[in-house]
Amino acid sequence: MITAVPESTSFAMPYDDSKREIEFQVKKQQLHQRIVESLDVSTAEQMSRERLLSELRQFMRLFSDEVEMDDGEFQRVLDEMPWEMFGVGPLEFLLRSPDISDILVNHAHEVFVERNGVLESSPVVFADDQHLMRLIRRIVTRVGRRIDESCPLVDARLEDGSRINAIIPPLALDGPKLSIRRFGNRHGRLERLVEAGAMNTTMASFLDAAVRSRQSILISGGTGSGKTTMLNALSSCIPDDQRIITIEDSAELRLQHRHVARLETRPAGSENVSEYSQRDLVRNSLRMRPDRIIVGEVRGAEALDMLQAMNTGHEGSLTTIHANDTVDAISRLELMIAMAGLDLPLAVLRSYICSGISLIVHVARLPGGIRRVTRVSELNATDDGYDLIDVFRRRRGNCDGNGESGDEFVACERPRCIDRFIEDGILFDDSIFETPGDREVVR
Repeated sequence: MITAVPESTSFAMPYDDSKREIEFQVKKQQLHQRIVESLDVSTAEQMSRERLLSELRQFMRLFSDEVEMDDGEFQRVLDEMPWEMFGVGPLEFLLRSPDISDILVNHAHEVFVERNGVLESSPVVFADDQHLMRLIRRIVTRVGRRIDESCPLVDARLEDGSRINAIIPPLALDGPKLSIRRFGNRHGRLERLVEAGAMNTTMASFLDAAVRSRQSILISGGTGSGKTTMLNALSSCIPDDQRIITIEDSAELRLQHRHVARLETRPAGSENVSEYSQRDLVRNSLRMRPDRIIVGEVRGAEALDMLQAMNTGHEGSLTTIHANDTVDAISRLELMIAMAGLDLPLAVLRSYICSGISLIVHVARLPGGIRRVTRVSELNATDDGYDLIDVFRRRRGNCDGNGESGDEFVACERPRCIDRFIEDGILFDDSIFETPGDREVVR
């Protein structure tokens, strides 16, 4: 991608007046259209930055009489024109801000971003819906997809790993919409989550021991709660001599491991391209000699295949699920397995889940965008249901209303998996746990 400024430059929007910004974008689009009509874009894409800017300057001076601009606007158009031609237009300002994780374009004149966990309005705008639509088509074409009235929805991954979702009329009623989920380049580790206050050192040590002891872990939480970040961090605890297969709808994981085979689903194409779902990939992964299987997120019938893998020699596998808490995570897992079409008795279904899943880690996004591990639970089978034991729980004390202070992580009941730690020679001080007490049972 051609850029007019260095990657490390920090940007501030030149205008914060939305009306003036819209007027500027309209002028830029007028010049862009004239330049595209006059310049061989395929040749321009191969030019050096200096030569491209020189060519653009000449073309812009030829057409400047048609568009009224002052010197400041002229220079800004010159800087931004490569983005309009080859990049992501006005969104370049946002993609170069490292603290922005989500870019949400509701319509041409309304763009929101999530910065450090908090949604806020952005001064970035497009000239009109046609301007936004051209950008969406350019992005979609670049990843080998298409979007039009017959195919008005696209979910794809960019070259840098960012995930995009675009939806246009007739499905989007008030104009095209674009969502971009960005993922940081920093590889997550449990130590960094401790530094961020998401958990304490004792919880981190316990989860590290659990992963090394091949306890299968289900990570639950809502949208944007940090499930993928937690999955990345837990993967750093897997020994280097084990082979990992990752399966995702859109590749988001950045595993710190030397032996990883990454798989990604493929939707059905318009040219009779076959669809390959997560369920297909989970089944295929069993033929790839995995030690552990990591499914980015279970959403449907692939939950059954994932559990079958966990129950057939692939202990220590990891996955995530959307849920409100650890109890809800199990209920949702039951529903997903039912989607596989097998009419299993409830007792058999729950026993199967319990033999596959050892621990559930629930993460949540608190007011102010702060992310915390709110509960770690162990799952054990009983005659009349599940025994869901809290191993750790977040207890909120007096705080400032934003979750900045008052967090306390409490060790609860001693989990049975500690015995497995001892068998595997993994040292962990279990004196922090309480003696067995009341248990929360899912009936």
